[in-house]
Amino acid sequence: MESFSEFIAFNEDAGKRIDVFLTERCQGYSRKHLQQILQEGKVELNGKKAKKSDKLCSGDTVKANLPQIPEKKFPQPVKLPLDIRYEDDEIIVVNKPQGLVVHLGNGTCEETLVDALLYHTRGKLSDVGGELRPGIVHRIDKDTSGLLLVAKTNKAHIHLAKQLEEHSVNRKYFAIAHGRFSELEGTLDTFLIRDPKNRVKKKSIAHGDAKFAELPQKRAVTHYTVMENFEKYAYLNLALETGRTHQIRVHMASINHPLVGDMLYGKGKKELGVARQMLHAGILGFEHPDSGAYMEFQSEPPTDFLEVLEKLRKANL
Repeated sequence: MESFSEFIAFNEDAGKRIDVFLTERCQGYSRKHLQQILQEGKVELNGKKAKKSDKLCSGDTVKANLPQIPEKKFPQPVKLPLDIRYEDDEIIVVNKPQGLVVHLGNGTCEETLVDALLYHTRGKLSDVGGELRPGIVHRIDKDTSGLLLVAKTNKAHIHLAKQLEEHSVNRKYFAIAHGRFSELEGTLDTFLIRDPKNRVKKKSIAHGDAKFAELPQKRAVTHYTVMENFEKYAYLNLALETGRTHQIRVHMASINHPLVGDMLYGKGKKELGVARQMLHAGILGFEHPDSGAYMEFQSEPPTDFLEVLEKLRKANL
């Protein structure tokens, strides 16, 4: 069964390849899958059959016949490799690779981190977060790598969730962003809303912006420090005070410093050899829910991240 979808390209979409554009707009479909749909002639650009290499102009109309994706209804134990940095009877600290979805969501049919955790723990995860995301206290995006905190018991989950609510969990990220920074540190304190022009994206708005007063808003606070400034890029350390969906990616794009490789908020194309956002959750500190002791873990960014950083250091791009 197929469903008919129609999209309009905005100013920000001008110059994007149509397969990239559809990947951003069609949640649950991989770029490879959409390229296959294009090859089968099921996508039209302004009334004519489209090719995956076609580039868009503002105002273009894209029509696509998309096959329905069978959704996984519930997580299932699956044996997948896990990089576990710490585990006891209450919690797990896991280092998630980029490309792995944390838990089931709309249109998700792939294997998730939750599937792997269910297999590893034989189902012994907290159920406070519901049956779709057992054990998950907080999450990071599919293409973001790094440290995540998982609860095995309900008691631990409630305790850790309270720490997150009180902003006492130490969460620091490493990122590579476009543009040389004039200020070496700063704080972004805004509200995030769902972008009225693209429901997949979030949008940063200032406090008291009357234009969006009727829309649901969530406060988002990000502190950034420039660790290395290059000619056209910067290596950043970012500390989260709040943990909203896409928070760092939205905040950096809002000040004209989008993350390298960010297909949704950045330039929408492969950059410096990568096609995923250069963002890594590298430091995670919290109070153990049982002993009360402060624990902190660190994770070095993965190979693709380090290769980009080394390239910038050598060429001072």
